[in-house]
Amino acid sequence: FCLLSPVFSTSAQETHAVFRDSAYVYRSIREAKENPDQVFRLNLSKTKLDSFPAEILLFKNLRELDLSKNRLHSLPPEIGQLTQLKRLNLANNKLDSLPEEIGNLIKLEYLGLNRSVLESLPASIGKLQSLEVLELWDNELADVPDEIANLTNLKVLELRGILFSDEQQARIDSVVVKTAKIYMSPSCACKN
Repeated sequence: FCLLSPVFSTSAQETHAVFRDSAYVYRSIREAKENPDQVFRLNLSKTKLDSFPAEILLFKNLRELDLSKNRLHSLPPEIGQLTQLKRLNLANNKLDSLPEEIGNLIKLEYLGLNRSVLESLPASIGKLQSLEVLELWDNELADVPDEIANLTNLKVLELRGILFSDEQQARIDSVVVKTAKIYMSPSCACKN
């Protein structure tokens, strides 16, 4: 079986360009800005970012964004403009909240928020209808919003390392779609 059939006159260079467009992972904003419409995957993990680079908003076709292992304290509301995102990894940052506009990322299938200092989630999290994996382990959450019940495609909800009471765990279990696997640490003897 030949990938380049003689019927097509696709050059090796054109084939490489097509492959690069969809599979290539850009690892710097400078490089990505050379072809903003062709940036589908951007990995800025471990780049010591203190703030969200506004240039990321230039990449309207972005499908995967990895900002993990940085020093981000917040996300701008404009993150909601990246409506093509399917994967967003924000793990190992210093985020204490998310903007309501996170709910605009309706194609998002994976949201990684592990090892941050999130104290709450916005109600708009319930708009992420395509979300399959929501990782929140090792955060400071007091609870999860009832709107999490709207995540009907959710397969995994990771909540380990968060101190929830028996009552909170029971409530979370009751609102999350039954087909999802929920991972929680043993409950604490804390008051609601």
